[in-house]
Amino acid sequence: MAEMEDSKAKSSSGSFFFNRSFTMNSTAAAESNSPKFHLLLNSPSSLNRAASISRFYNSFDSVKGKVKKLCDLFESAKSSSSPSNLASPKETSPKVVLRPSKSIAYSSSFSLSFNNSPIRLPGTEDRIVVYLTSLRGIRRTYEDCYAVKMIFRGFRIWVDERDISMDAAYKKELQSVLKEKTVSLPQVFIKGKYVGGADVIKSMFEVGELAKILDGFPRRQPGFVCQGCGDVRFVPCWNCSGSRKVFDEDEELPKRCLECNENGLIRCPDCCS
Repeated sequence: MAEMEDSKAKSSSGSFFFNRSFTMNSTAAAESNSPKFHLLLNSPSSLNRAASISRFYNSFDSVKGKVKKLCDLFESAKSSSSPSNLASPKETSPKVVLRPSKSIAYSSSFSLSFNNSPIRLPGTEDRIVVYLTSLRGIRRTYEDCYAVKMIFRGFRIWVDERDISMDAAYKKELQSVLKEKTVSLPQVFIKGKYVGGADVIKSMFEVGELAKILDGFPRRQPGFVCQGCGDVRFVPCWNCSGSRKVFDEDEELPKRCLECNENGLIRCPDCCS
């Protein structure tokens, strides 16, 4: 009898446990079906969170797609630049059209203009004459004159530099040769033929045409400087010592010196004779 009672008690306790779990599950299911649970799921915060998560995954997928495209692009570039692909006879290389360089055209035009120059400077067929100024009143003019002077000095060739700021007669001489009242500086004459200004000399120097024209001129020693004038091309007048006046003993009056210019200078007898 005691054993039967114990078995009944165990069965009743087991059934109670199962009934309790069933009631708990049923209540949970009932709560899930309740309108409060649906409101919680359909709340704006939960919807925004779900939308942000989906947006994150979509952006991540787009980034992965871009990275994949870049990898494919680099792989295709490597494969196209590989030696095997370059040596393949199937691919045809683009045709290269050869055109004459500008230097050739410029050099031919310079040589033609130099040989056919109608302007001549008489008595200078054996030298290079450059009309320039040593004054720095106009910066651009001074820089052009200095650049041309340095170009010719680089060839170590003696140049007859005629500075119009030292002697006004050179300005009148240049105006009469060019037949113009207003002239720009510098102006270059080679072998008595008119060449042009600073732009022409710079262009001829760049294309190598100037070196061809100056091929026959004698070269000076590197670093050579005239001991008489220091490459200035002028020295003070020896007759009046640069004062431009001499005393006439017959008339006992001072007179204008006829051997120097308006600045009391004469051409250097050592380098300009």
